Amino acid sequence: MNLEQRSVFIVSDRTGLTAEELARSLLTQFPQVHFHTTVLPFVDTDDRLDDAISQINAVQAGGGLRPVVFMTFVNAEYRQRIEGVNALVVDVFGAFMGTLSREMNLPPSWQPGFSHGMGDQSRYNSRIDAIHYAMDCDDGVNPDAYEQADLIMMGVSRSGKTPTCVYLAMHFGLYCANYPLTDDDFLDDGLPKLLQPFKDRLIGLTIDPRRLHEIREKRRPNSSYANLEQCQIEVRRAENLFRHHGLIVADTSGISVEEIATTLLQKTGKRREYLG
Repeated sequence: MNLEQRSVFIVSDRTGLTAEELARSLLTQFPQVHFHTTVLPFVDTDDRLDDAISQINAVQAGGGLRPVVFMTFVNAEYRQRIEGVNALVVDVFGAFMGTLSREMNLPPSWQPGFSHGMGDQSRYNSRIDAIHYAMDCDDGVNPDAYEQADLIMMGVSRSGKTPTCVYLAMHFGLYCANYPLTDDDFLDDGLPKLLQPFKDRLIGLTIDPRRLHEIREKRRPNSSYANLEQCQIEVRRAENLFRHHGLIVADTSGISVEEIATTLLQKTGKRREYLG
């Protein structure tokens, strides 16, 4: 089946991450359409704005369907000019700012860079420190630092431990380490010795063996490491270990790292301020 093709532009005077996240969430509700997305960040000069407008208008001029534009601008003139393009324009800030302003009984500052910038140096430093911690304690390295951990991910190789740790560090400032389970860890039902003092912080990550096989096959094709039977054995042993010790478990099969992280926050009750 041929999907309808539609061009989407994300235009912002900053990173465009806010508009991109909203656009992605909304557009997933139209699976019958293939969206070709172009992100145009840091449109903060007249020349860059002119170039963005030209790219947007060129779509329909070239015979394509009217594009969809998601924008985040604090510059009123730039917002007005983008609204004049030959497209459906969604003003991400404008859609909510008036309602919020009336509720707060305050005018918005309309200053760029607050949502993803370094406006609060302490919050920025917290995020960077947490990311460094995740990297320093990746794949079982530096267990002496586990005392600082908010969470410690356990799982077989390629079950999603590292991306989950980095995401929780980057967006929530959580200190997350991860420990790879190997054959030696399955010799008995006990937890690995170096993890025993931190049982209340342990998280078990599991994954469908077939999905694990696909991931490993791309990394090491036709190896015993990627063999489906080997994947089934490792996952079964890991799940038995998690069950035996009553650990919180998250299944990483077929879901995004954002969903994994949100699931863990809900299950653990861990809360740190969202750092954006």
